Amino acid sequence: MASTKHRATTSGTVRFVLDGEVVTVSDVEPTRTVLNFLREDLSRTGTKEGCAEGDCGACTVVVGELAGDDVRFRAINSCIQFVPTLDGKELITVESLKGINGALHPVQRAMVDCHGSQCGFCTPGFVMSLFALYKSAQKPSRRDINDALAGNLCRCTGYRPIVDAAQKMYEYGSDAAKPHEHWMNCSFSSMGDRQRSTSEREMIERLQSIQRRDTLMLSQGTKTYFAPSRAADLAVLREAHPDARILAGGTDVGLWVTKQHKDLNTVIYVGNVAELTRVEVTDRHIEIGAAVSLTDAFAVLVKHYPELDEVFRRFASPPIRNAGTLGGNIANGSPIGDSMPVLIAVGTSLTLRKGKRTRELPLDEFYVAYQKTALEPGEFVESIRVPLPLLGGQVRSYKIAKRFDQDISAVCGGYRIVLEDGVVRDVRIAYGGVAATPKRALRCERALLDHPWTQDSVDAAMTELDKDYSPLTDMRASAAYRRLVTRNLFYKFFLETSGKQTQTRVFEYA
Repeated sequence: MASTKHRATTSGTVRFVLDGEVVTVSDVEPTRTVLNFLREDLSRTGTKEGCAEGDCGACTVVVGELAGDDVRFRAINSCIQFVPTLDGKELITVESLKGINGALHPVQRAMVDCHGSQCGFCTPGFVMSLFALYKSAQKPSRRDINDALAGNLCRCTGYRPIVDAAQKMYEYGSDAAKPHEHWMNCSFSSMGDRQRSTSEREMIERLQSIQRRDTLMLSQGTKTYFAPSRAADLAVLREAHPDARILAGGTDVGLWVTKQHKDLNTVIYVGNVAELTRVEVTDRHIEIGAAVSLTDAFAVLVKHYPELDEVFRRFASPPIRNAGTLGGNIANGSPIGDSMPVLIAVGTSLTLRKGKRTRELPLDEFYVAYQKTALEPGEFVESIRVPLPLLGGQVRSYKIAKRFDQDISAVCGGYRIVLEDGVVRDVRIAYGGVAATPKRALRCERALLDHPWTQDSVDAAMTELDKDYSPLTDMRASAAYRRLVTRNLFYKFFLETSGKQTQTRVFEYA
């Protein structure tokens, strides 16, 4: 039996900042969503429920978190976030934007002036996504605006007036802000070394005052929630509660509550564990803590692997990427997770921890069956280790889905090749969506290794690729389509890396 001794717990109280005041919430159900809490407990009905699964954006709010000595503001979906995860953060809702005598925030004024609202149901969510953009970018490009709005759906306006509002919102001043609305007067992402105002310092100090160094524990009925702040405490809790549900960003677990109506009796939240929220780059690899958000993880990966910008930009939406974590996406074990194929292709490994013991496991050995992993009872993913690019290596990842933004892949492929004098000296290929797990194309790799990177070699490897997978048919694609796509994506990789981009050859259904 694992020892249950760890740093002291604080029981029953969630503390967060709302409109400049520290709010203390006790006796809250651990899996109560922020959306329901806002609407039913605080009567803040500006935040809407649309899909209850993080797709439509009607429920968007903004969360402020300490980032070193500054504060970072990001949009999230309140419908799949649990109230206890707000502990130590600032919550900003559409009601928070109201200025003196009801004056509108610049984002709201721009939406009005550009006629960005018709039926109005989705408007608060759009406003909050634009507010997050307003706080993080001084002169966003059209692509930045499109990306910021990718998680918000509107059936009325056609989006152009909303994009117009995003471009116009910087033309207004924020003199209408109330005194406690310090975040309306500054952009913490661009503060640099300038001297902070009194209200800015007070806001940072307020957030610092509610940071925990212990473990938060909530209990209501049969449900218990733990939020440790250290990896050692997490390890003890995980061993003591091997059947507990690990909660990271909640972008998948939240749906179990809102859609499947599951009762999660014991939850261990890892988002406050300091060691799991760090990123470190060495001379050999990128070490990403399992609780690092997808937004931050993708940023460092794209810095070293710029070829992956599009596939990561197409991964869900900004509110999902802001809340979801790379460790959660990997540990979930879904065969259609878009990060895994290319991470497998570049040789990623995982650090797994149980108690004081850690072990390193290649990512391509982590998945043993459909949504089953190699994790032992009481073990958890501590970090993800991604090798730095190989000298002379070429990496790509391609995603095929019905929509460009915010859609689940039918097929996602990841590829890495190292050529020496036109001969394949190293190659790794992996696909998601065509098997029960993300899986390497080992037959295809063997057919290529130590052979010239030519049309003949690729044709031979294509035959072996067909033997690597037995695709399934489901609502996203047929088996025949998936087999065709795996071949065409592989051929696209060949064209891009062999200097034959002008050649056109598309495989068709047999």
